[in-house]
Amino acid sequence: MLKITTCPSCRGHNIKKVRRNWIGNFKRKRYEVPNLQFYECPDCGEKVYDREAMREIEERSPAFERMHSRRKLA
Repeated sequence: MLKITTCPSCRGHNIKKVRRNWIGNFKRKRYEVPNLQFYECPDCGEKVYDREAMREIEERSPAFERMHSRRKLA
């Protein structure tokens, strides 16, 4: 499990793990990942995602629609 105590961008020590609805955009398509857990720095706005968070984002992203439809066919 990923544990971050220092922001990789600004080196601040205020980075925190948060859980909230996350909004993304791909080719003018808006999509949402509900209740996503990730790290966010309140000082610079940097967001850091672990493998599980990235998996959840990819599952909902229109960028991966073809890959999702292939998995369903298999």
